[in-house]
Formats: sequence, C-alpha cells, structure tokens
Amino acid sequence: MATVEDVRWLGSSLERSYQVYVRGRLKFRVKQIVYVAFSLDETEMGFAFPKEERAALVAAQPHRFRMPRPSDLRFNWVEADLAALNPAEAREFVVDAWRMVVPKKVTRAYDLAHPDGPG
Repeated sequence: MATVEDVRWLGSSLERSYQVYVRGRLKFRVKQIVYVAFSLDETEMGFAFPKEERAALVAAQPHRFRMPRPSDLRFNWVEADLAALNPAEAREFVVDAWRMVVPKKVTRAYDLAHPDGPG
C-alpha cells in the first residue's frame, strides 16, 4: 500500500520539480504545470498520463485507476487509489508523470543518474 510519504521525497527531488499546497492539497509542479496531485485525505493520487492510453489502463484495472472528472478529461491525467498501489509503482508513476512535463534532456540526465529507475 502506497502513501504520500512514499513519493513526497521523490517529487521534491526531481529536477525542476517543487511541491505546493493548493486549497490544502499537495501538488507537484514543474513551472506552473501540475504533474501529480493528491486528494485532501491523501487516499488518491492524480498524475499526468497519456490521454490515448488512460482508457485502457482504467478498463484493465478499474479497482485501481479512474478517469479524471469530466471537466479534466481534456488533460493528460488519470487518478489512482493509493491503497491499491505498492510504493514502487507509485514512484514509477510520479517519475513517468514528471517526464511528460520536462525537456527530454532532463529525462536523459535522470536516466543516466538512475539506471535502475526511481529508488
């Protein structure tokens, strides 16, 4: 079972990433782009995810993943139940979401420094 604490350090350590609280909700941003956000009760994690792949993810694992609310369908976004993820999976989703909002040269540098993926 993953928790916010399993990924907070990671989101804060990724290049160009910083954490903010918006209306009490923890979010991670690169510039003004939010790539990970948690529900107020910290039981759900929304994260950047390719629009063209999210329907398949949600259909395959509806007990773990949900489509974003209708007003957010235009964004590259999906939501997950943190209790249904293990900590390593949650960290992978955070890094993959971050990759969507930073330049390729930044992700290449991360890959060189972390050949085995997020810790």
